[in-house]
Amino acid sequence: MTQDVQPIFILPENTRRSSGRNAQRNNIMAAKLVSETVRTTLGPKGMDKMLVDSMGDVIVTNDGVTILKEMQIEHPAAKMIVEVAKTQEDEVGDGTTTAVVIAGELLKNAEDLLDKEIHPTVIVKGYRMAQAQALKVLNAIARPVTINDIDILEKISQTAMTGKGAEASKEKLSKITVNAVTSVIDENGNIDLDDIKIEKKFGGSVEDTEIVQGIVLDKERVHSGMPKLVKNTKIALIDSSLEIKSTETDAKIQITDPSQLQAFLDMEEKMLRDMVRKITNLDINAVFCQKGIDDVAQHFLSKKGIYAVRRVKKSDMEKLAKATGARIVTNLDDLTTNDLGTSKIVEESKVGDESMTFVRGCPNAKSVTILVRGSTEHVADEAERAMVDAIGDLKAAIKDGKVVAGAGSPEMELSKHLLKYSETLSGREQLAVRAFAQTMEIIPRTLAENAGLDPIDTLTALKQAHDSNRVSAGINVFTGKVMDAWEAGVIEPLKIKTQAVRSATEVATMILRIDDVIASGDRAPDMPPQGPGMNM
Repeated sequence: MTQDVQPIFILPENTRRSSGRNAQRNNIMAAKLVSETVRTTLGPKGMDKMLVDSMGDVIVTNDGVTILKEMQIEHPAAKMIVEVAKTQEDEVGDGTTTAVVIAGELLKNAEDLLDKEIHPTVIVKGYRMAQAQALKVLNAIARPVTINDIDILEKISQTAMTGKGAEASKEKLSKITVNAVTSVIDENGNIDLDDIKIEKKFGGSVEDTEIVQGIVLDKERVHSGMPKLVKNTKIALIDSSLEIKSTETDAKIQITDPSQLQAFLDMEEKMLRDMVRKITNLDINAVFCQKGIDDVAQHFLSKKGIYAVRRVKKSDMEKLAKATGARIVTNLDDLTTNDLGTSKIVEESKVGDESMTFVRGCPNAKSVTILVRGSTEHVADEAERAMVDAIGDLKAAIKDGKVVAGAGSPEMELSKHLLKYSETLSGREQLAVRAFAQTMEIIPRTLAENAGLDPIDTLTALKQAHDSNRVSAGINVFTGKVMDAWEAGVIEPLKIKTQAVRSATEVATMILRIDDVIASGDRAPDMPPQGPGMNM
């Protein structure tokens, strides 16, 4: 007589588990869905996404990382793909969509190999071998670039902006970004992106975007009696307040006579007058204060024709110091002429319906401001994202000193070399390397599809060009023909490609190695139920 086996519960209630091929299929499906979401935004002809959050705020963009951040993705494998985009954004600042699309396609091709009973560890090994070979090929086809190659740098910037909302003004904006990056580079060739402040105001058009060799503050002068414009300025940056300090401990002042009260008030006024005198004695005509400025002090400053701004952010104070050459002083008594900075102009100017303070014409400014304009808030936001991408590309290109042609040409060259490399292998890894080679074709294929071109005809023509050793042959999405991407000025930093290949391979191999997903509680992702005994 058979006895029913009592199921053994090893996981708590509400736990959901997916294992083996089911777990792999679910993870690959989630990753592919994320990849497909952003794939239509790739390239000059990519489409935009409209994202509406729970508060009703709207974002219209085709920036891959912005889309993925705003989508609030829950699935754990899909979140890993989002991390690829974030890493690409942090490391380079551009190429997020490329990285995500490659990761999704690597997993899609791996799924076909899994269906052929090829073990995940074999695929992982093949992918890593292909990645190492791909990085060698990319370095071999890259060309050098320096800070003096202004023409190439402008083309890199224009390539980054093509397909974004700011594309119509890319010639002007690229000059601005190159100017900004070359201004803030230090003697060691390092570029700190914090030294390029991007201030955004909607109103006007993207064409009205300008670079200020100095700083733009979202502040107005503290007193209406102060001049709106000061020329040949001597600038003081003060970290303390121009106010009478209250005592550290609670203090009680007992006054028995009205004259004592008047003497007390006169003393306060004298202290404030002395503060202002210390400033005027040094011929300072512009003061930026990190803390407050007393009303009486404002009055004295305005009478002396001094332009003053209060409650300036610490980060803006540091940028002002870099731009003007001033030192931030904590104690007013310590202020000397050596602590002062200079600029040609400090002025209050209206941008849209708000007043802003412009510090212009700083000699040897090591901190600059780009004032981004746009007809609406959404246009200004997208123009800002385009500028950030372009600045990131320029930094990556100058730091590494290497660039490649774009328009799908490096990916096609990678595909060609990796297919040849796969023929030198004898084990099952050969199939994984071939799958990696085919994956690289997804970028030119997507560029063609998004431009409404026939992907098969386009890829065939592109393959022929690369087989004829035309290394920089890419797709002209506007004519549908094959072009020399380098001659056409479609240039990208090498690091965009190497980082995309590296991070996409790493996340794909990590997902492929997962054969069991155990999710606890109410936040468990959707998984098919398993057999009895696992307490689903």
